[in-house]
Amino acid sequence: MSDAVEAGRTRVRLDLSYDGKDFSGWARQRGRRTVQGELEDALRVVLRLPEDEAPELTVAGRTDAGVHARGQVAHVDLPEAVWAEHGEHLLRRLAGRLPMDVRVWRVAEAPAHFNARFSAIWRRYAYRVSDHPGGVDPLRRGHVLWHNWPLDLDAMNAAARELLGEHDFAAYCKKREGATTIRTLRELRWERHADGVLEATVLADAFCHNMVRSLVGAMLFVGDGHRTPEWPGKVLAAGVRDSAVHVVRPHGLTLEEVGYPADDELAARNLTARNRRTLPGAAGGAGCC
Repeated sequence: MSDAVEAGRTRVRLDLSYDGKDFSGWARQRGRRTVQGELEDALRVVLRLPEDEAPELTVAGRTDAGVHARGQVAHVDLPEAVWAEHGEHLLRRLAGRLPMDVRVWRVAEAPAHFNARFSAIWRRYAYRVSDHPGGVDPLRRGHVLWHNWPLDLDAMNAAARELLGEHDFAAYCKKREGATTIRTLRELRWERHADGVLEATVLADAFCHNMVRSLVGAMLFVGDGHRTPEWPGKVLAAGVRDSAVHVVRPHGLTLEEVGYPADDELAARNLTARNRRTLPGAAGGAGCC
């Protein structure tokens, strides 16, 4: 599969953020309000494109309903003439057209072979939790989960260390037909900020469906003493969903940043990302991503 841009078109990168509270996720769905739907509709209007030529966005990570993003990345291929005419003013025009819960911060012509999804080498999420007995600060209630048990930070970090590396995360993912659940978890750690809120940093090459929220759910069970720090690792090794692993609510989760390689490494990265993934010694393998 080639990442070459169709002749007569320019690939444009968009860096954006959104509050996921009132969205049914990223992906366009008939009859539902989505981030992709709002952005594509706004682009079509400000670029004065006919409905049958509506732009189609490719995104780094399709967030679920209620999940936020601070550092989301997408790309769109526009007719060269349209980009030449509107590119300089596109950012300001989008600001005037988009609803206040989604903002585009940067619009720029993408380098050769750039693909918002397949070129990414890592995604970084944060999940925020408060264990304060009084609940969550009302001004942050849409972005912080309340856990009504005291949480042991050291125990949660001990559990997190057992999950790092390349594994089949089937036990922590919602299975999708034809999609692999093999991922490389490069960073997973918890810290407690001065305001008492606990924040998990979760960084991997990619994530399968519900993976971050399932991992957080398992570690919260460790933090409040219901399970030992070894338990999440044992669940991972078992390779099957455990009914005790709860998928925590989406509002505590934010996509913070997406990482890309140097421009001259983009083409090679795209090929690697599309390869079928297997663990050493495993036969076969599901389709990519």
